Amino acid sequence: MKSLQKYILAGLFIVIIMVPVNELFAGNKDRAGEAGASELLINPWARSSGWGGANTAGVRGLEAMYTNVAGTAFTNSTELIFSNTQWLKGSEININTFGLTQRVSETGVLGISIMAMRFGDIPITREDIPEGGIGTFAPSYMNIGISYSKAFSNSIYGGFNLKIISQSIADLSSQGVAIDAGIQYVTGDMENIKFGITLRNIGPTMKFSGDGLAIRTLLPGQENQFTVEQRSAEYEMPSQLVIGAGYDFLISEYHTISVAGNFTSNSFFKDQYALGIEYSLHNYLMVRAGYTYEEGITKKSDRTTAFTGPSAGLTVQIPLNKEKGSNFAVDYSYRDTDPWSGTHSMSARIAF
Repeated sequence: MKSLQKYILAGLFIVIIMVPVNELFAGNKDRAGEAGASELLINPWARSSGWGGANTAGVRGLEAMYTNVAGTAFTNSTELIFSNTQWLKGSEININTFGLTQRVSETGVLGISIMAMRFGDIPITREDIPEGGIGTFAPSYMNIGISYSKAFSNSIYGGFNLKIISQSIADLSSQGVAIDAGIQYVTGDMENIKFGITLRNIGPTMKFSGDGLAIRTLLPGQENQFTVEQRSAEYEMPSQLVIGAGYDFLISEYHTISVAGNFTSNSFFKDQYALGIEYSLHNYLMVRAGYTYEEGITKKSDRTTAFTGPSAGLTVQIPLNKEKGSNFAVDYSYRDTDPWSGTHSMSARIAF
């Protein structure tokens, strides 16, 4: 069995490192806008987003399904989270996310997450009625994740996350699948040194189809109308390779300061660097902050993203049963943006 685990772990390393080797340091701003399904780059969870995504190496539990799926292997028994995100507050975009992780063996954990993104009601317009007044439609994005993670030893954890992607408007839709894979390595006398690597959003191309690409028209010399359907161009996934490290300063039994950093190689966007820090008071109160940097982000004239870099978050956690390790927590995070009034996430979680 140990030999089999070693082969599985070696294969996981190969998948993560070798597949994108030609893009490891290939963040290409010239390709920005060519990828689709950009909602896959949105972290809907409040606790990890307060770090600015810097804790790839140290994320634990259900929220790791977005940041680094290997971290879900630290789920004690069962964990449930419901999260609401006001994306770019003022744009009327809301994201509701639900997730569940469940330990199914001594070393294995299964997880499922559902993220639904709503844009509100948009007026229907046509070429002959540009002012609208003929009704509304509601675009909808939904991502479903199914994950499995495993503790290969006391130091090495790995996992996969299969994503099912659905996008739709009134008369067009697109579906696809993607895979995340991740590894975390924990070392040190107090298990306070952490490393992580994850590959996200690897999958086949997607394309839109539906009645919205069809028009009724007359052909020269014909009296009857014909339906002409246009072809939609295919688009790729916004794949990423993220490498991170973290360190916990165990000041005393009640006080811990954790620092973490990431490098993110984006296939279709600028590369990013993230730093984060968190203070924990006996796991009852946690305060965190992060900063994500990319080329041009410090100048409004050069910035190509709505996010300006800073993020912050707060967690209040109440123990329910100390012997079993069950607890209830409320998490909040804020990510600064320009324009709009930032992105706000609020989560409620229970672990037992």
